[in-house]
Amino acid sequence: MIDAYEEPGTAETRGGWWYLWWVVARQRTRPWAAGGLGTAWMVLLAAQPYMTQRAVDDGLVPGRLGVLTAWSAAMFLVGAVTAWLSILRHRTMTRLRMDASFRTTKLIVEHVVRLGAALSRGAAAGEVVTVGVGDVRAISESLTMVGPGVASIVFYGVVAGLLLGVSAPLALVVLLGLPVTAVVTGPLTRGLQSAESEYRARQGVLTARIGDLAGGLRVLGGLGGKGLFADAFRADSRRLREQGYRVGAVASWVQALAVGLPTLFLAVVTWLAARTTARGDLSIGQLVAVYGYVAVLVGPVSFFVETVYQLNRGVVAARRIVGLLRLEPEPDEGTLPAPERPAELCDPASGTRVAPGRLTVLATARPADAAAVVDRLGRYGPTDATWGDVRLDAVPLADVRHRILVADNEADLFAGPLREVVAAGRPAGADALRRAVRAAAAEDVVRGLPDGLDTAVSGQGRSLSGGQRQRLRLVRALLADPEVLLAVEPTSALDAHTEATVARRLRAAREGRTTLVTSTSPLVLDHADTVVFLADGKVAATGPHRRLLAEEPAYRALVARDAGNADNRGAAS
Repeated sequence: MIDAYEEPGTAETRGGWWYLWWVVARQRTRPWAAGGLGTAWMVLLAAQPYMTQRAVDDGLVPGRLGVLTAWSAAMFLVGAVTAWLSILRHRTMTRLRMDASFRTTKLIVEHVVRLGAALSRGAAAGEVVTVGVGDVRAISESLTMVGPGVASIVFYGVVAGLLLGVSAPLALVVLLGLPVTAVVTGPLTRGLQSAESEYRARQGVLTARIGDLAGGLRVLGGLGGKGLFADAFRADSRRLREQGYRVGAVASWVQALAVGLPTLFLAVVTWLAARTTARGDLSIGQLVAVYGYVAVLVGPVSFFVETVYQLNRGVVAARRIVGLLRLEPEPDEGTLPAPERPAELCDPASGTRVAPGRLTVLATARPADAAAVVDRLGRYGPTDATWGDVRLDAVPLADVRHRILVADNEADLFAGPLREVVAAGRPAGADALRRAVRAAAAEDVVRGLPDGLDTAVSGQGRSLSGGQRQRLRLVRALLADPEVLLAVEPTSALDAHTEATVARRLRAAREGRTTLVTSTSPLVLDHADTVVFLADGKVAATGPHRRLLAEEPAYRALVARDAGNADNRGAAS
């Protein structure tokens, strides 16, 4: 089984079938062992009817007690070996499935981490969750084909050969049974594959909607949008349920045929064997053997039908996993060195300039315009931005990420002790942590938790208010102490008193460090060295806050509007 620290390998992403083959091939000898043990187990099952025939014809009918005892002892020994092989087969198949599951999970996790910010542009959160939970399980279950599936086909041929020695017509009926089963179930399994694909897609949409609902319930309540969102969720849920019924209808037929067809097959062969025996063409022992062969054959035929069903589900899951693995991170073709000293950041698309060592505030009536500027300056997407005399996309991405930090006001908060959540995997000293908490005016948040910084926080900080989450995100950004900090609306969910405190302390904490904040709050703007005012995505004016208030009517109107909105903010912090 794959080790927790072992590299999962380079996945085959040419298609679903290719991926399934890769998962099997990566395990080297284990698939061969699973197929071999499964085949030996089933062949020994077929040996029991043969030995029963010999015990009846050679021992019981002639009254030879010694022969009957010998065959009975042989049957006991073969049964014991069969049971032992069954245990080994089951253990091997469990390891095979677990390896596939762990290998796929590790591939997905590593790839998602490598994608970084590109993930959200290529796949919804619900899609990733569905792939990581349901599709990984379907992949592991589909590997039944490797053990029982292969063994069933081999066993089928062995039984047909044994029956050929008893009766050619009966052997012919057995040989025709599997093709008939494939013809009957084939269209159903193809239909299942199509229905399952659509079901998985709808499931991803609904999972994403559930995540949105859980993360924004308070906001929805405040805006009065609960009813609208509930109606959309109800409609998506209804469509998923209807698609689930379609999948269930096909799957129920496949599973019913997996039981019904082998049973019907058993009845037909037994009836033919009984008539042949009545004519005197078969002995009593041979009749018993034929019944035993076909009774044992019921399991492998059911295995075969079930394997085809699981394999179709596995292919659907593999295609979705391959789709996720095909997503590529942002290209990193940078080879030029980053500026050795703090340098100006410039965004030619908007005309925004961020002076080194200064606090710049970006103000605009459209938050999307400010976010776009930050994305370009932080290199989260295509950009023409420059860093000093160097194009930002010409610098290796690792260097950019090391020195420039984008702190989004909706950035994820992971579950765990608060101390680890804000440290974000980096060692954080007690003094540095205390300074960051104070700069973000988050002392009351820490004091209000049962165990302070050691309190466990739920994922996305759902146990905290919007203002508390926002301040903890700011703590995390300040604790990282980047050379350049680009903060998107870091105080938008705070009341006026807390916002004024954060603005004052943020300026002091980032003294001499390059900082860009997007905001239209006069409490933040008043602390800026430079305010960059955007109109329609372009720089309309730059300068100190008070000068822009006096000289720019559009800027004055924007700030006055935000000041009015600030009065309506609740104590969300």
